[in-house]
Amino acid sequence: MKVRTTAVGVSVALIAAIALIVSASGSAKNEQAFTMAIVTDIGSLQDKSFNELANKGRLQAQKQLGIKTRVYVTQKAEDRLPNLLAAANAGYSLIFGVGFFHAEHLNTVAPRYPDQKFSGIDVTKFLLESSPANYTGIVFAEQEAGYLVGVAAATVAGGGSVSAVGGQAVPAVVAFLAGYGAGVKDTDPSMTVAQAYSQDFVDQAKCKELALTQIARGSKAVFAAAGGCGLGALQAAKERNVWGIGVDNDQSFLGPHILTSATKKVDVAVFDTIETVTTGTFEGGGDTLYDVANGGVGYGKVSPDAPDRAALIEKLDDVSKQISSGDVKIPRD
Repeated sequence: MKVRTTAVGVSVALIAAIALIVSASGSAKNEQAFTMAIVTDIGSLQDKSFNELANKGRLQAQKQLGIKTRVYVTQKAEDRLPNLLAAANAGYSLIFGVGFFHAEHLNTVAPRYPDQKFSGIDVTKFLLESSPANYTGIVFAEQEAGYLVGVAAATVAGGGSVSAVGGQAVPAVVAFLAGYGAGVKDTDPSMTVAQAYSQDFVDQAKCKELALTQIARGSKAVFAAAGGCGLGALQAAKERNVWGIGVDNDQSFLGPHILTSATKKVDVAVFDTIETVTTGTFEGGGDTLYDVANGGVGYGKVSPDAPDRAALIEKLDDVSKQISSGDVKIPRD
């Protein structure tokens, strides 16, 4: 960042003094310790899902690695670019954009700050046309986690219908729902899977309304892949005494009506990426994939109220091994 100074009628000595101060400030900035920041997606840090997990990874790094960190909260879509620029201008060594919708802005910002590093959660390098060498993408095999909870839903439903509520049709959500449908159908081809999108990741009322409609039409389990909005769908499941299935975070804390969750370890990915920078192993220009095989996605705790719980867990573990070995092929869209 360039610093401009304008002086009229000042002495040469004063100009020299200012130059020394600016030079010293620049040296201090260049020598400062590693720092990192995250820019959240729309929604609060208490969404019990995506943003909360990213922040968990930040806090873990702050505590375990003793580094300075900061979070920039995105309240609305228009906040994404200003937040990324604010973090970059503040000089953070590593900056995360959390969520698919950061792709456009990371494509713009990362090349302008080549001495800093950037990473995007759910933002593959292929979305950045500028191909910045200081950028690495973090992507997940959401379809694998979706498949596992689809198997769980079909197993406990024992026929009939189950459903899913998505937020917006971004690649990660589409993959979750595609895997879910495949898991249900592979377990019981006679079953039907209803799906709907709320077009929102925040408003719980929208997801609740969709879930209530699905339940009224016979759904025995509702998978909510919609961030904070999805909490409304899970509440609908509780109120109508059907199974709810969480996403991203292990949402079993919501109650025993949560059959299980399609887990996506965003917190682990954030921490891992921070460590690559601190250890000098960061590689720009690529993607890091988190899947069932490396523990990046999977299924959460199974409800204590689940019928034949031990057998269900054994089944899910067996399917996980099949996914890891490549014996199960799962569609992503």
